[in-house]
Order: sequence, then C-alpha cells, then structure tokens
Amino acid sequence: MSIFESIKHINPNSGVEYWFARELQPVLDYSQWRRFNEVIERAKTACEASGFNVFDHFANIGKMVELGSGAKRKIDDIALTRYACYLIAQNGDSSKEKLAKTH
Repeated sequence: MSIFESIKHINPNSGVEYWFARELQPVLDYSQWRRFNEVIERAKTACEASGFNVFDHFANIGKMVELGSGAKRKIDDIALTRYACYLIAQNGDSSKEKLAKTH
C-alpha cells in the first residue's frame, strides 16, 4: 500500500474517500502549512478553471489537536477528494523529489 493510500479516510455513512490536507502536507515534503496552503489555493483555481465546484473537492473543516502540554486547540484543515489531491500534486513545487515524480 502506498503512503498516499495509507492516509486515506472513508466516510462511514457515504463510503466516499477523502484525505486531510494536513496529513498530505508531509507526504509531499512540505514542512510549512503556509507554503502548502499556497499550493492548495493554486489547485483550487485549477479546479474552478476545469469547470468543477471547488467546494465539492476542497471542504474546509476544523479539528482539535492535542498540544504537547496536553491542552487542545482547533486548527484549520481541508478534506480533499482524490481529484483535489491530484490537482495539488500538479500545482506543487516540482523541485521537491516526491512531487517531481508526479509531473
């Protein structure tokens, strides 16, 4: 199983597969959310240019994460379809080794 498939989630009610952007980020060698979010924005533009509804492929969500102190805080994340992941790979930094393999 590929690392991409290993981070896939499946909605138990609908059976629809999805990925979390924050889990995809390190898989594609992005260490900063800010930089990865720039790629996501380019992918959203490409999605719209392809005639698809961006919100069908990039769903903004918030989730709670535990901090080192044991406290929790809410962070932004995005639930992505397979197509959204493809667009992110296509719009990413091709100098990154893992992304260069997708171009």
